Amino acid sequence: MNRIIGERELAETPFSAEAARETFRQMVLARRFDERAIALQRRGWMSSWPPYRGQEGSQVGAALAMEDDDWLFPTYRSNAMQAARGVPISDILLFRLGRPEYNSGHDVPNFPQAVPIATQIPHAAGVGMGMNYRAEENAVLCYFGDGATSEGDFHEGMNFAGVFDAPVVFFCENNNWAISLPRHKQTASDSIAVKAEAYGFEGVQVDGNDPLAVRETVAESLDSARKGKPVLVESLTYRQGAHTTSDDPSKYEDQERDLPEWRKADPLERYESWLKQQDVIDEEFVEQVHEEADETLEEAVEEAESVEDPDPHDVFDRVYADVPPRLRKQKGWLDSFLETNDVYELDH
Repeated sequence: MNRIIGERELAETPFSAEAARETFRQMVLARRFDERAIALQRRGWMSSWPPYRGQEGSQVGAALAMEDDDWLFPTYRSNAMQAARGVPISDILLFRLGRPEYNSGHDVPNFPQAVPIATQIPHAAGVGMGMNYRAEENAVLCYFGDGATSEGDFHEGMNFAGVFDAPVVFFCENNNWAISLPRHKQTASDSIAVKAEAYGFEGVQVDGNDPLAVRETVAESLDSARKGKPVLVESLTYRQGAHTTSDDPSKYEDQERDLPEWRKADPLERYESWLKQQDVIDEEFVEQVHEEADETLEEAVEEAESVEDPDPHDVFDRVYADVPPRLRKQKGWLDSFLETNDVYELDH
């Protein structure tokens, strides 16, 4: 089932002017976060970063559709979604520095980011099944990219959700590329959404560059999931940057892509223009939102940098209850190295 909602009058949506403005605030913060993170990575502050420019409407719209007690299963690229969900940006930055993922101890119901492709999908189905066993009324939103649909975990998670009526929304952000592999080389299906039919539940497509369309579609899908009807949402968007800061898409990606213009258009620019047409925001508001986003990011970077370096032994001491001989030997080597290298500094 296709639901390419596209742009409408604000009065034709279920959202208030304030909800529309909050969506814009979160999209601006997401864009500035991505830009700041890339700049930090380029100067060696962290080793790598997965850009998401062009996917802000999709991620922010989906995050704002969730209820407070719904669980998010994120991946390494869903940083805009996590920030909009309420995860402190300093925590996300610290994770990129190899620190514990939730340094601040926040209580936003998020699972850790899944870096291996699609491994979070069976976990999301399992947690949804657990919610059923406990007669809970919340739901799960599981985020992944189109490349994840080629993994066995995708099929296993979808199948379990369908068989056991798990309250899960599978949110596939389809930007048409799985690193260097275009979608048409991954599947012969007409769409990602249609794959849901094989598992006995509904699949829908939505304009991923329209944040209000995504927010409405995901909210309706979560309501369906809470009633025991999982949904696969395919959010059609396009990432403007590289797969990661170590990637060079010019090596494999044809710049003359066969995608409709609405899918390649910048979602932030498009949304800002639409809000101005609706007399919801003006240029003064836009400038203020950008200033607030930069202040938030400056504070987040300062917070991340204020956290003390971890003890090198933590990598050994928090893995096993009883440290095996192999790790004891490695720990001994580390002790010897630290004792004989007086100039060694943890941040080098």
